Amino acid sequence: MVSGTPATPPASPPAPSPPDPPPPSPSDPPPHGGPETPPTPPEADMPAAPTDSADPSGDGDTDEHSVLKSFLGAWALSACSPEETTAVEAHLGECAPCADEALRLRDAVGLLHTERDLDLDPLLRFRVLENCLGRRPARIPVPDWAAPYDAETARLDALLRDIGEAEWNAPVRLRWFEAEEQTGRTTTVAGAIGHLMTMDGLVAGALGLDDPLGRDAPSSAVERTEKFWRAEDHPAGREVHGPWRDQSHTLIRTVSFADRGVAELSVSYGDFSLPLRDSLLDRAFECWIHADDIADAVDYPYDPPRGSHLHRMIDLTVRLLPAALAGRRRSGLAGPARQLVTAGSPGRSLHLEIEGPGGGHWYIPLDSPAALGSPDHAVAQVALDGVEFCQLVAGHVLPDEAAAGQDGDREAVREVLFAAASLSRI
Repeated sequence: MVSGTPATPPASPPAPSPPDPPPPSPSDPPPHGGPETPPTPPEADMPAAPTDSADPSGDGDTDEHSVLKSFLGAWALSACSPEETTAVEAHLGECAPCADEALRLRDAVGLLHTERDLDLDPLLRFRVLENCLGRRPARIPVPDWAAPYDAETARLDALLRDIGEAEWNAPVRLRWFEAEEQTGRTTTVAGAIGHLMTMDGLVAGALGLDDPLGRDAPSSAVERTEKFWRAEDHPAGREVHGPWRDQSHTLIRTVSFADRGVAELSVSYGDFSLPLRDSLLDRAFECWIHADDIADAVDYPYDPPRGSHLHRMIDLTVRLLPAALAGRRRSGLAGPARQLVTAGSPGRSLHLEIEGPGGGHWYIPLDSPAALGSPDHAVAQVALDGVEFCQLVAGHVLPDEAAAGQDGDREAVREVLFAAASLSRI
């Protein structure tokens, strides 16, 4: 090698200057003192960098991987067809990234679905029905005085639709108060519905509709019920549901289309009668009581009537109590009247305070059915929960066992409680 300054080359046309080389990176070898850097191969010969669509499993089938990956969300929701499910699960056994993604999606789906009972709430149908009826009034509205009967038959209908075939033969104990003590009869769910149907038949007959027991049927509750139960051709089991519900629908439809005077039509119960408006309220009360008996027999949750309807039922009972007191005196079951007054005049009274939904204050005349109850003439007070008072009137709670707050004349309190229980019947 020769040292010194090189000779100057002959002049030639200027060549285009090459682009400035890129600055060396820290990883580049020094320009002197090391091995020469191998030349970079042309860009066209460089292998393509992997992209997101490349198959991470390395099997080379990118299109199939992309398709199967797009199914992971549907697979996690169990929304794939059987063929798609088979293909996805076979892919998950070969592709670790997709398997991790599938596990993450399946865990996320699990958070969206909490475990719950598949059985519907037994009261769901009634609540939906009640909400629908409350939001959109019918073109021909049910009279206000018939609304409790309409509501209670609808609630019982919902209960009967929910029970199974075998439960129609479940034993049901019907209880009432008679001769100073509680009595009763055991029947079945079907038998209890048959009893309700025969008693509703009294209202049907008063309206000129068909009585399920025929034209010459008796009027008393016991005789009508016994005749139905003894009949060889009476509907049995679930078969009684349809005739009972059809009859209640017909009653509601008939009073809805009738003129206002129908409310005062008299309905005879043998030894007493009621105007139709009170008779349907009485039927609503009995429908609730026996529906509650049925619910107990088949272990079905059942609530009391709404407060406004319960208030009307209690008010009917209070209006019947003076006559019931007079009837017990005639039978020697109650003490003599202490202070007779002329009809329409205030007399000795008991203050009945009903607590809870449907509650209120009533003053019951003690000595004469025609007297007026008056707070100024109150000699005693009784406080009871509304539902418990109705259970007393139905004969389900004995007078001596009623958890009543009592004050004043103890004899007056006892006579009113026993008179209330005497209103019960089968």
